[in-house]
Amino acid sequence: MGEWTRVKVDFATSHLIFPTLIGIVLLVLGVTILITQRRDVLASGAMWRDTFARMDKPRFFGALVLTVLYFSLMVPVGDIWPNTGMGFLLCSIPFVALTGLLFMHERTLRGAIPVLVIALAGPLLVWWLFSDIFYLTLP
Repeated sequence: MGEWTRVKVDFATSHLIFPTLIGIVLLVLGVTILITQRRDVLASGAMWRDTFARMDKPRFFGALVLTVLYFSLMVPVGDIWPNTGMGFLLCSIPFVALTGLLFMHERTLRGAIPVLVIALAGPLLVWWLFSDIFYLTLP
């Protein structure tokens, strides 16, 4: 019974817990969609042609590129300052700012100021909360 009350944390891989859990949840949701909507997904190309014709391509591909860059750069940047969460912080601020600006319909300075404030305050708050309050390592 004493073993159940002890927690051993491997700090070299502890930052992978949440991405792994989120990946599993997304995989389960994707499989669920494929099972429940299999007729639409596997139907003729008409549904897919209509979907691709109506989609906002710059925002879709822009978000895709930003997300890939964000996750690709987080660990290398974090390796410069190991176990400080700087990879998360320094990559999250521009990611949130650029994603917010990408999805704005009217890009004005007045509209961009709240996006930039949130891009700075949000990651700083999460970084502080995880590192100082929860003692979790971030990449």
